Amino acid sequence: MQAVLNFPDLSPELFLIPLFGMEFALRWYALAYIVGILIAWRLAVMALRRPALWRNETPPMKPEQLDDLLTWIIIGVILGGRLGFVLFYQPAYYLSHPADILKVWQGGMAFHGGLLGVIVASYLYGRRHNIPTLSLGDLVAYTVPPGLLLGRLANFINAELWGRPSELPWAVIFPGFAAQDCPGVVAGMCARHPSQLYEAALEGVLLGAVLLWLAYRRGAFRKPGLIMGVFLAGYGASRFVVEFVRQPDAQFISPGNPLGLAWHIGGYGLTMGQILSLPMIALGLWFALRARRTA
Repeated sequence: MQAVLNFPDLSPELFLIPLFGMEFALRWYALAYIVGILIAWRLAVMALRRPALWRNETPPMKPEQLDDLLTWIIIGVILGGRLGFVLFYQPAYYLSHPADILKVWQGGMAFHGGLLGVIVASYLYGRRHNIPTLSLGDLVAYTVPPGLLLGRLANFINAELWGRPSELPWAVIFPGFAAQDCPGVVAGMCARHPSQLYEAALEGVLLGAVLLWLAYRRGAFRKPGLIMGVFLAGYGASRFVVEFVRQPDAQFISPGNPLGLAWHIGGYGLTMGQILSLPMIALGLWFALRARRTA
């Protein structure tokens, strides 16, 4: 029999509070957002309070401005993540059911859309307060990996966004009918890649360690655009690689396209996650190389 791991007995909800005949729940995913934002705020404060890290020993903004920036970023994450999911993954459905776009509590957020929302919000905030765009981008980018780590761990706890079927010894049997729908395997024993944990390790731990090393050991904040470029390229490359073992969204899977490729010729192609990651990799490399040349 295949050696696999059973999914641990974890609930997506941290606790439930009955109130006025209704139940209000704190979910691990919501907690991941909250803690991720708090860690990002703390990391940003630490960097801004060390003038020696910055070009001409001049931080791009004051720590007191972070509260306003966070408000802009939170709005950007929510709007961008939701609109990204609508436009990138299920445009036909939401064009037919536009009222459902507002039902964010039903799920459906896209990281690439959320990232675009953060970029737009940060840019607009920086323009309004005369903050150097590239330095602000560096500051925001270096604070993101802890949130990615916690978010991917929450995805695992929620038993969502799992990987393709696998026979590796660390493959996990996720609960639910959809996760068990694996052609050619014994019923009830469909093991899958824990792709959420792969992403947590690459996007959260590894990328976060690289950005901290660049910021505090290599003087990267003195080269505007470098940290932002490494983040964009690093996240894009991590996501591109993990997409090879991550189960694609159901709307892309069909009898003629069992791998769920959004673009393909014959048996070769790219998933939607890979397509969206390629511009990130290219843009990130451009920012990083530009920063090194102009430093």
